[in-house]
Order: sequence, then structure tokens, then C-alpha cells
Amino acid sequence: MSPTSGNAGAPASLDDVLVGEAVLGVYRQMFAALARDSGAVVDDPELVDVAETLLAAFADAGEEGLSREQMRYVCRRYSTEVFENRLRVLKGLGAVREVFPKPNQLRYRASFTSVVGLMFVRRMMLDGGQSEMHRLLALEQLNVADPRMTAAQARAGAEGLARAFRLWSVELLTLTNGTIEELREQAPKLWGTEEILLRAERLHGAILRRWPELDRACTDLRAAIYAYGDASRRAAARLSDSAGMTRNLTLLPPETWRTFARTASREELAGVLDGFVFDAPAPWHEPSAVVTAVEDGPRTTPPRPAPPRASVPDPGLSDDPGGDAAAAERLRAVAEQVLRGRDRVAVEDLLAQDWVAARRVLADLSSVHLHPELPYRLVWSDGLAARPDGLPSWVTPGVFERTGP
Repeated sequence: MSPTSGNAGAPASLDDVLVGEAVLGVYRQMFAALARDSGAVVDDPELVDVAETLLAAFADAGEEGLSREQMRYVCRRYSTEVFENRLRVLKGLGAVREVFPKPNQLRYRASFTSVVGLMFVRRMMLDGGQSEMHRLLALEQLNVADPRMTAAQARAGAEGLARAFRLWSVELLTLTNGTIEELREQAPKLWGTEEILLRAERLHGAILRRWPELDRACTDLRAAIYAYGDASRRAAARLSDSAGMTRNLTLLPPETWRTFARTASREELAGVLDGFVFDAPAPWHEPSAVVTAVEDGPRTTPPRPAPPRASVPDPGLSDDPGGDAAAAERLRAVAEQVLRGRDRVAVEDLLAQDWVAARRVLADLSSVHLHPELPYRLVWSDGLAARPDGLPSWVTPGVFERTGP
């Protein structure tokens, strides 16, 4: 069979098939620890632990390898079914092989590629690929400085990096426009952004200086680098805004509280607020101290100039307090209707109706309490009672009473 590589649509040669099988063989060994079977990824972390335990035992065993009984003993804390399944998958993908390819082989050895692949996956779990990008940029920088490197190899490296930066920027944009919880989980992907940009720009300049004919590939790489920089800055800005003035990413963002308030049941809301005291008495401050604190406090916006004063003389305050007799009489009638000849009544009994009518009654009683000419008042206690099945769900005991004739 003659080689036909380079001809589009032509049948693959034997060399092409061998190269493809070699590549697939390396991939199978790298990700054998993460495979549930020959065509699917594991969905249980315990399956990865079995593979990691076996690979660690092979490393300690040395060149003699391990027998099937020894492998079972090492993985004795796992069930037989789980162990047999993992061993079958690792053998099928080439992560575990016979020491000598002969029938009835009793001893096995592990693939170095599988161990390296598992180490690579563990590093990816820590920072989402940040450390791998640093290593890749450093390796490409060394390759560009190597006199044996060709322009074709440099082009392939630049195209691969451009592809990686584009995918990275798309992922960061998706995180920026998604929920803040997901962005916080992926926060390690924003670490060391400036260092990565600096290394990538240095690599771009080195490739372009040595191979000027690769200007198109370098242009694509530079555009991908700038897109990654913009996306990372936008994601970092949103992450910083969500942390507030404290810059503490461990605090729950406002989106989480709003989601909880919309989805939680009345029992869950009552449990969260149980023990809180609302409308606590405010501490007394001298008016001059309050004015001084306001004047000395930081201003987020510049003060606005005062409007011009009128040229006519100011007559001063009016002697008419502006009281409305009709409104006072209406409030008196509401108070007498609530008391019904008694001197005091519990506010909780007045609110035992639908909330729309109850809040109107509470508003009228508050107006009666604040009216200076009416002999009534509201007295509240310091407690708070949570009633998940009642309306309203939280009640502060209080009374509405008469203070005069």
C-alpha cells in the first residue's frame, strides 16, 4: 500500500493507520483511570480511587509487578464487583498489562502514561488548567529558542495556543454572564491572569521575530490573547463587585439570598428568622454629635450647592399647627371601634384576619399613636413569635390602650 497522506479524500495508508492507533493508544492509557468502560467516563469518584490505589501499589512493587491476588488485597476495602470491573477496564485500555505476553500470565505491570494522566487530571482539579497553561507557555518558549525547531512546528504551537485562549475566553464570558455562585466556584481560573498574558505576549513576539512569514498565525494568536485578557478582567470585576466592600468571597452573594427567599417554604423562613428581634430601641445620640458625624463622613458624590434664597423677608414659622379635625375624628372613631369600651386590647387579636385588612388596621393604629391630640398609644414588647402556619408569620406582642378620657 503506497502512502497517500496529504491527498484529501484519498484512502488512508498503513502508516496513517499506525500513527492513528498509536495516538489513540496513548489517549486510552492516559484516561483509563477515568473510564467506566471502553466508551464512557466514570460517574462515581470511588472508581477513580480504585485506579489510583492500584497505580500506587504498582509503583511500590517495582519491576516484578503484582499478581491478581496482590491487586485484590491492595483493593480489599472495595467490593469484588467494583474491583473486577475496574481491573477489566484498566486492562482493556492498556493501563494494566501482562509482564510477559504469554498465555496464563499471572503478573501484571502498570503503564507510566496512565500515572502521568492521572497526575495531570489532579492538577486540573486544583486550578482549572492555570498551572498547565503556565507550563505550556514555558515549554513553547523553550521550543522557540531551540535552533532545531522548524516553522511548521512553530505554526502548530501558535495555532494550538490560539485555540486554547479562544476557548478559555468563551468559558470566562459564559461564567461572567451566568450565576455568581458558578463564577465563585471557578474563581481559580482567574488567578495569575497578568502573568499568563505577559508570557503569551513574549511568546508571540519571539515567534514573529524568528519566523516573520508566520504573521497570520501570530495575528490570530494575538487576537486570542487579547480576547482572553478582556474576558478575564470582566469576570474578575463581577467577582469583585459581588464581594462588596469587604472583598470577602466567602460571604453569600445577594443572588443567593434572593433565590432562597423565593424558593424557601414558610417553615424555612421562620427558622432562619427565629431569635431575631425587630424594631429594637435605637440608642440615643446628641443631635450635635449626629450632625458632626454626617459632616465628617466620606461623601460618595460632591455636595450640591444650596438654592438661592428669596429676596422677600422670611415671616418665620406659622402659629397654625395645621391639624386636620376631620382626620382626627376619623382616627378617634377607629380607636373606639377597636377598643369597644375597653381600656386596652391585644394587637395580635386585631390582626387575626386577612393580611390586607390587618395591615390597614395596623396603619390606622400607628397613626392614632402618633397623633398628639388623641389619648391612645401602642405599646410593644421585645419578643418575637414565629408562627409558620399563621398570618402574619411573625408577631411581636403588643397592646393598644387608652391613656385619657
